[in-house]
Amino acid sequence: MVMTGTGMTVLGMSIIFVGTALGALTAFIFKKDSPKANTLFLGFAAGIMVAASIWSLLDPSLEQAEQSGIYGDFSWVPAAFGFIIGGLFLTFLDKVLPHIHTSGEEEGLQSNLAKPMKMFVAVTIHNIPEGLAVGVTYSVAAVSAAAGDATAFAGALGLSIGMAIQNFPEGASVALPMASALNSKWKAALFGVASGIVEPIAAVVGYFLATGVSALQPWMLAFAAGAMIFVVIEDLVPDAHFGEHPHLATWGTLAGFVIMMTLDVALG
Repeated sequence: MVMTGTGMTVLGMSIIFVGTALGALTAFIFKKDSPKANTLFLGFAAGIMVAASIWSLLDPSLEQAEQSGIYGDFSWVPAAFGFIIGGLFLTFLDKVLPHIHTSGEEEGLQSNLAKPMKMFVAVTIHNIPEGLAVGVTYSVAAVSAAAGDATAFAGALGLSIGMAIQNFPEGASVALPMASALNSKWKAALFGVASGIVEPIAAVVGYFLATGVSALQPWMLAFAAGAMIFVVIEDLVPDAHFGEHPHLATWGTLAGFVIMMTLDVALG
């Protein structure tokens, strides 16, 4: 049975949520949060997001802009400026939404939100660019498939799988600390699952924006890349190296990078 483009898109957008949900269920398995595991998982997520930004987003952005013929010798413009705009968008969210880092540093507007809720918001911020990246990638794949590229959706599926893999530790990073803070594994798991809901929503938004205005596709690919790299530099890398085991973060990053690169090359 051959899956249609619509079916592949729905599958890809569902996979990323399932990764977070499965990670959240670790609240029922582990008795307490593990600093070593958190450090490793943060580095792993950073590696996946960097590799995805390069091969799944920036490289296709440059290729699309060049193939469009609109930009001439300036085909780098959408990738460069879209990348910066994506970083600025996440800067705005970072300054406005109250959240807390693994290190305990609080950012955003003053709020009376409890610490568990601020942790929830932090992961939700991470999930927005990831969802946008997946949605825009499937929009680009749909255009390529319509033009006769039989393997167009394979690369998009590779990105979905990569995001789902790194979403597993993200779901756990919400659920495990919350299990202690809320003294309830059920509530912790629900918060972890809920943190992933924004990702398929962002994917749908990204898909329809990129599909509605095809000229925006190279810009939106770069936008998603800039937003993800902002999350890596602003949150994941500093938080990963805050603990007592920074080398675990380094090796986690290397492993995540290689896995995402392999997925993209093998399936793309």
